[in-house]
Amino acid sequence: MLKELNLKKLGIAAGLSLTLIAAGCGSSDEETEENTGSEGGEEAATNYGEEMGYEITGIEPGSGVVSSAETAIEDYENLAGWEVVTSSSGAMATALGEAIDNEEPIIVTGWTPHWKFAKYDLKYLEDPKGVFGEAEEIKTMVRKGLEDEKPNAYKLLDQFAWETSDMESIMLNIQDGATPEEAAATWVEENADKVATWTEGVEDVDGEEVELVYVEWDSEVASTHVVAEVMKQKGFDVKVTPLDNAVMWQTVADGEADGMVAAWLPATHEAQFAEYGDAVVDLGANLEGAKIGLVVPKYMDVDSIEDLQSAE
Repeated sequence: MLKELNLKKLGIAAGLSLTLIAAGCGSSDEETEENTGSEGGEEAATNYGEEMGYEITGIEPGSGVVSSAETAIEDYENLAGWEVVTSSSGAMATALGEAIDNEEPIIVTGWTPHWKFAKYDLKYLEDPKGVFGEAEEIKTMVRKGLEDEKPNAYKLLDQFAWETSDMESIMLNIQDGATPEEAAATWVEENADKVATWTEGVEDVDGEEVELVYVEWDSEVASTHVVAEVMKQKGFDVKVTPLDNAVMWQTVADGEADGMVAAWLPATHEAQFAEYGDAVVDLGANLEGAKIGLVVPKYMDVDSIEDLQSAE
């Protein structure tokens, strides 16, 4: 009888032990699933938005890439609660550099050509909805009447065309400390054959005044100053004036400036072209394959706009 009671006690103790072990295992599994945020032990995607305050670092307000970024916030449900913080192209580049130095997350409104792609390891976020459009062209626009009044200036501007690598080499030179005038002069001297195609049939002049306007983006600083340098070598008295996007277009449309080589179409300057396109002369693309979009450092584990998380 005593033996029977002892066996019963041992059985009860063993049962309790198994129950506790099972309960402990169940608790551990639940905690693991809760901590990973998903089944199968996979980690949840990093919430970069929370780290960045759900802000995209933009450039000048009203620019096409900023307008497209604002449209992206409306069109992508996962960007609910995000904001495009506008500043300037220089301030954007500074913020990007500081974030990369500290290996922090950042999203900027970016475009190509730009020296930042040569200096940093960057990538465009995929844009499944096509908000930022396809590849763009940078076009030359001049005022009406320029061909009759200043035919040599018109011809040179009409023949100006180059590649992304040409533009980026000047931008990098400026970024490394050269003035825009110095960088332009160096490039013109080293690329005489290409420059000769721009000046073919263009006669030398004696101090004829020409004013070129541009938006103060690194790309347009490069292109405008290189064209100005070539025109100066042909005897033109060239004035270059940085302006905001809308004012740049308006100034050429009103005939207050002779031209610009800084018209990004069809997306970036879409609004300006719609308003002033009929009042300017379109000389066609001076650079093809330009691009705009949202840009991040490659160390960020995100590849598409749709990978970002809502603030709401």
